[in-house]
Amino acid sequence: MKNSKGKPKKLSFMSIYFLGINAVIGSGTFLLPAKIYHEMNLMAIVVLLCTAVTVSMIALCYADLSSRFKGSGAAWLYAYHAFGRFTGYELGIFTWFLGCCTLGAEVVALLTTLKSFWPVLNNQGIYYLLVFGLILLFAVINFFGRSLVKIVNNISAAAKMITLLIFIIVGAFFIHQSNFFPIIPAAATKGAGPFLQHFGAAFTPIFYLFTGFSFIPIAARQMSNPEKNIPRVLIAVMVSVTILDCLMMIVAIGLAGSRLSTYSTPLASALGNGVGKWGYSFIIVGMLVSIFGVAFSASFNAPSLIASLANEQKLLPAWVGKKNKHDAPWVGIIMTAILTGVFATQSYLFLVSCTVLASFIQYVPSILAVIKFKHSNEFPNHGFKLPGKYTIPIIALIVSCYMVTNFTPLTLLVGVVVAAVGAVLYIFMDRDPAMEEMEKLHQEFLDKLRHNKIKF
Repeated sequence: MKNSKGKPKKLSFMSIYFLGINAVIGSGTFLLPAKIYHEMNLMAIVVLLCTAVTVSMIALCYADLSSRFKGSGAAWLYAYHAFGRFTGYELGIFTWFLGCCTLGAEVVALLTTLKSFWPVLNNQGIYYLLVFGLILLFAVINFFGRSLVKIVNNISAAAKMITLLIFIIVGAFFIHQSNFFPIIPAAATKGAGPFLQHFGAAFTPIFYLFTGFSFIPIAARQMSNPEKNIPRVLIAVMVSVTILDCLMMIVAIGLAGSRLSTYSTPLASALGNGVGKWGYSFIIVGMLVSIFGVAFSASFNAPSLIASLANEQKLLPAWVGKKNKHDAPWVGIIMTAILTGVFATQSYLFLVSCTVLASFIQYVPSILAVIKFKHSNEFPNHGFKLPGKYTIPIIALIVSCYMVTNFTPLTLLVGVVVAAVGAVLYIFMDRDPAMEEMEKLHQEFLDKLRHNKIKF
């Protein structure tokens, strides 16, 4: 749709909210409760709340930063203004990598779920045909810009919230109180070391449940009043998802008890035990819609991210940021589809670990950017200001660094390779004299800001 001036209409607050819901509630919500319960039993709910609070602190840092900038790009844009061109470029590459990993993971999860009742997908040829077909479908939808994106996104977000609400409301009538025991996890009886180990093993998958919030600011230029709407949406999405996930976990444990850790599709199996086969089928359908929604959201955000690297600060060649008549970044869509096709050949758990790693890499510079801007008073806030000065960013930084202890050597190696490849491309990339001059002027502007020669 276009406005009276012939320009594509901006995404409204509710559209951004649903985009955020789609980015956060995905395969992890439906597949990971079994793993979480296995590690911490009933205390999984406490771990979930602790994780939600700590991730919300990171989200608040993003809310603070998004109120300072209205350009697209999110983490890379913040790092660019805080720490310079190369840091912004590397973070942009990692954020795009994160988007492609997320899209690949959700496509694999979608097809893996379908395998449970569609045996033909055990044939590798048919499986990969559908994998690449889904990626192509997302690309085609995104070629038509925001109008179709808005419709598909709102429908899938509403469907997944309805699915979770029905699971919570209906399942609550079939809860068995005996399933809430033991309260203290078995790991706690073995000493502090084993307890902390199990806590970390539960913390990581729970953290994955919330990582999608960082995609919300990526397409800021396509949103209405982004400096005010994005902070509000970030807070609204985190509160909504935390409430839904906690209630979901309580009902799932109440329905299945210790059996929850043995299910491959825990929510569907739990409700199936309570109300019968229709409950299992209903959740499976909702699960497919949910996973499709996150994949669709990632397919929209990742191309916008790679295009913003070219358009916002000319960190990539101009042709990467080209858009069609529907204002869709068609080159970015093609690049995203190709890289996602490669990722989709890997396992779901490997892609999840890569997603968490890429999240960690973009969180740390973003949090440091908040601290820097608060200290230097560069880029004033508009519409939202993080309270407590440095308290929240410091806590968020500690939590982000804690994530490093849960990465495998292989996952860390992937991060090193992506960083190295990005650095090599940066060195050999053609530098436009006009781009270098703009960078010089930008640096001079920042220097004046630091020395208080420019007042707002």
